Amino acid sequence: MIGGFALIVYLGHLYITAMVVVIQIFMARELFNLLRKTHEDKQLPGFRLLNWHFFFTAMLFVYGRILSQRLVNTVTPDKVLYRLVTSLIKYHMAICYSLYISGFVWFILTLKKKMYKYQFSQYAWTHMILIVVFTQSSFTVANIFEGIFWFLLPASLIVINDIFAYICGFFFGRTPLIKLSPKKTWEGFIGASITTVISAFLLANIMGRFLWLTCPREDLSTGWLLCDPGPLFKQETHALPGWISDWLPWKEISILPVQWHALCLGLFASIIAPFGGFFASGFKRAFKIKDFGDSIPGHGGITDRMDCQMVMAVFAYIYHQSFVVPEVLSVDKLLDQIITSLTLEEQQALLVKLGQMLQEKVIGS
Repeated sequence: MIGGFALIVYLGHLYITAMVVVIQIFMARELFNLLRKTHEDKQLPGFRLLNWHFFFTAMLFVYGRILSQRLVNTVTPDKVLYRLVTSLIKYHMAICYSLYISGFVWFILTLKKKMYKYQFSQYAWTHMILIVVFTQSSFTVANIFEGIFWFLLPASLIVINDIFAYICGFFFGRTPLIKLSPKKTWEGFIGASITTVISAFLLANIMGRFLWLTCPREDLSTGWLLCDPGPLFKQETHALPGWISDWLPWKEISILPVQWHALCLGLFASIIAPFGGFFASGFKRAFKIKDFGDSIPGHGGITDRMDCQMVMAVFAYIYHQSFVVPEVLSVDKLLDQIITSLTLEEQQALLVKLGQMLQEKVIGS
């Protein structure tokens, strides 16, 4: 599994996105089956298809919003495809709403006497899965296209925290941490937190040196990436204080500015993200189940492996958008919005108007 994951990361953004979609489908399957009752399902033929109808409608809506501009950038050279794609994007929300309403009507038409309670509970459970699970995990794809770095580092920190929580708890654990997970200890929690923060600082320096990981993907192609990594990924040299350099063979140290951001990711991964696992443990106890599924033998299903990852993905996206992405709107971004939002005639009118404004400005000055 580790080797396969490394290969997918090497292959690039589209392959990682495909992996995330497959994981989401398996998670949905596990959760759809969790509260399923065989006897009731036999009396409702085709009712299971309704769950998947809502799931793929949500997938079309979320990924359409995330990847629409990159799809436009991919098909721009082809006029026919460009017109088709821009038309689909323009009516994207209407299409998704129509699909959702058709599912809503489908649900009402399938209501059966003496099965109302079961059907409405399944309807609510499906929407809970879409809101809590699918929407959160979809932020992973947004992170991927901002640069694989913003997907790989947070995901790695969750794995590191999980491993060292087990190791530190196994060797030093004495004090129970939370009743929902009796095996979790304060010693394991604190040891894993320290290890995760240190790992975040070091891993950011290693990953930040590769353009393949740091460059954002502006389209849906699979070619190699070359870009200016920006100031976050350019080394800065800092002189060490005298009392430290006296004990070390070097007088200065090179650090990537992104390493300071990585410390924030490490703190969240070690302190807040584990509560995603506690939530999953509480859920299993509430419904008296041992595992979410058997998609990964011995691991309690894919959902068990992804509980903390979903919380981390949302934080990584919000942190990146709030504290990393510059506020200045670039010329490329403005042009992308113009190409996506305006028709050809409106673009021509904008060009004429812009020319007139610039000419008046030149004459005035």
